[in-house]
Amino acid sequence: MSAAPPVVSPLISAQALVRRFGAVTALGGVSLEVDPGEMVLLLGPNGAGKTTLLRALAGLVRPAKGRVRIEGGDVNRDPEARRAIGFLSHHALLYDDLTPRENLRFATALHQLDNAERRIDAALAEADLVARADRPVRGFSRGMLQRLALARATLHEPTVLLLDEPFTGLDVSAATTLRDRVERHREGGGAIVAVTHEPADLWEVATRVVVLIAGKVVLSEARAGELAAFRVRYAGLLAS
Repeated sequence: MSAAPPVVSPLISAQALVRRFGAVTALGGVSLEVDPGEMVLLLGPNGAGKTTLLRALAGLVRPAKGRVRIEGGDVNRDPEARRAIGFLSHHALLYDDLTPRENLRFATALHQLDNAERRIDAALAEADLVARADRPVRGFSRGMLQRLALARATLHEPTVLLLDEPFTGLDVSAATTLRDRVERHREGGGAIVAVTHEPADLWEVATRVVVLIAGKVVLSEARAGELAAFRVRYAGLLAS
């Protein structure tokens, strides 16, 4: 008799999340589990609750009901669960008067990382910001800010990546680098949830597609087939 396959515990487990802003229900009982090696493409129209869901997964928004577990720990109670997360907001949230190096140095201190300067040098190189490493980030282009924000979000080598419109402002070369990085993270056993307005950005890297409309999951399935066929189905969901 062959041995049973090992049980895989999800890196992300969100159960029945409810979040309201006044009379508006941003999340109406959303559940989502993401296993190691999965990359979830999170789609939906403006106001669907995508960013609220990402922020709830990151522990930045506390749901009125439901619970989020990251690597088995409650993200709202367990500091170790939060340390497993790399969160890239739609807004860069960098310190304008600090240089890229200083922004990253601040992140290494927050995470109490060893070999801080080595990590910082490697992150600056991957972000293609070595030449501007010691200039204040005020005045940087959107693409440069996005590359630096991603470097900061991944500096502590998190197992979970939560990305909100990560391709905003990136040129073709930087977008390709980001796509490769996401794929490496997935292949290395990490978990990713990424919001994007353009499915083509990560279609070939995604393992699953989740569509959120009016705070509810209306589609969750393995990514399969051609993007063109999915666009037709997606348009139908938005129109219904």
